[in-house]
Amino acid sequence: MRAKNVEFDVTYVNLREKPDWFLEISPHGKVPVLKVDGEILFESNAIAEFLDEMVEPKIHPADPFKRARNRAWTDFVPDFSSAINGIGYSKTREAVEEGLEKAQKALSRLERALATERGNDGPYFNGDKLCLVDAAYGPIFQRFARVEKVLETGLLKEFPLVQAWSDALLANETVIGAVPDNFPEEFEGNHKRRETYYWSRVQANKVAAE
Repeated sequence: MRAKNVEFDVTYVNLREKPDWFLEISPHGKVPVLKVDGEILFESNAIAEFLDEMVEPKIHPADPFKRARNRAWTDFVPDFSSAINGIGYSKTREAVEEGLEKAQKALSRLERALATERGNDGPYFNGDKLCLVDAAYGPIFQRFARVEKVLETGLLKEFPLVQAWSDALLANETVIGAVPDNFPEEFEGNHKRRETYYWSRVQANKVAAE
């Protein structure tokens, strides 16, 4: 919606204590949920495609084949997210190393996609304009960037096209403005509750800096 300059109101939900009203409108118990004129839509990809059909300018490719290929890469998001988040949510250094191996496999797929799908220098997935694939992957890169700042794995250095794509997304105000002001605190709190290795390094760095 930010990419299309659509005015909207946001209601944030505590996913650890989901209110009944939210569960009534979200069959899968997940965010986001979109309410338009009393009608409810759920699931990120469905919401994104609905908005793209309803509000100009369209950011999904006009070519049917290209559009289908883009959908295929948004369908890869859950697998990619699981692989990348597995690094940040690891509880030991050994688990981080295992997570890095899994993430490399997912990243190699994206590296090949960027090399073959767009036929230009980007900087985004399809070219010089944001598309729905960018919107789907941006939040994952945004969260990994916080983890990488602390763990310094160097993971993306092996995948220069993905690194450049991530850098472009994280420099885009539409992408980085999609989180609430308290995102850093919520992010840290989540890792504290999970007792992740990332959180232990955050604490160690604070002690070392004192």
